[in-house]
Amino acid sequence: MNFSFINNALYRSSRSNLLYHLVAFITVAIWGTTFVSTKVLMLNELSPAHIFTLRFCIAYVLMLCFNHKRLFAQSWQDEVKMALLGITGGSLYFMCENEAMNYTTTTNTSLIVCSCPLFATLLVRLVYRQTSRINALQLAGSLLAFAGMVIVVLNGRFVLHLSPIGDALAFMACISWAVYSLLMKSVAIKYSAAFITRKVFFYGVVTILPYYLFESEMPSLNVLARPQVIGNLLFLGCLASMVCFLTWNWCIARLGAVKATNWVYFNPITTMLFASWVLGETITPYFLMGAACILVGMYVTERKTIEP
Repeated sequence: MNFSFINNALYRSSRSNLLYHLVAFITVAIWGTTFVSTKVLMLNELSPAHIFTLRFCIAYVLMLCFNHKRLFAQSWQDEVKMALLGITGGSLYFMCENEAMNYTTTTNTSLIVCSCPLFATLLVRLVYRQTSRINALQLAGSLLAFAGMVIVVLNGRFVLHLSPIGDALAFMACISWAVYSLLMKSVAIKYSAAFITRKVFFYGVVTILPYYLFESEMPSLNVLARPQVIGNLLFLGCLASMVCFLTWNWCIARLGAVKATNWVYFNPITTMLFASWVLGETITPYFLMGAACILVGMYVTERKTIEP
């Protein structure tokens, strides 16, 4: 047996996985900083629906510039899946998450939404139960990462305010993203990440339009012409939407839904680090302890996760 060939193959595979994990980390890190841009835009009289629509429109136009040879999927069943991706990863997810914060605290919303890796794991195992199993060590790693995320979000303030409506909306956003990750598994083997990402933006915008039947007020041209509005919309549309959705879908196709989605646990860490840098918030021992739990839990899960 040629052990040298096997060792070289394993080495190349390990380096490739490292690249995919690095890209997933950078993607989540960028998403963790978008709260600042969103807050600036909201202070400039834009609603969450306006922000979502404009950033996805910008991203779709840019994607269409270099990915326009194929407009539709190979079959109507696949086109329906693309529409569902646009809903679960776009309009439904963002609207549920944003509306949740109108009824419940940011802490509650963060805790519930960032628990989506657990639900993504369960969904993948449920759908692919013939070829995928949960072992005890992998489950322990996921729970440890989840516990670390809870510690980071709470940051020593162990007070939760229950709000049935707000918490239900946050939970719906969590399930929506988990379903998005699961759907990606079925289309990533047939279509490129660029094509899927473009369809997500298109159907995300199309399915948010009915919301404007109830939202009559639109931002004025004077508001949209402000430099801070233009700059933050370009950041959200070009980088946080177009580039990040493209790299995220690419990572799911290469790593699988479970391994890629586990990086969502890292989101509160990047948010806290960015808040410390920009807003001067203090890094506490709770943050360091939670971050350590997340890293160890993700390492254990990565070592033991085998996806179909």
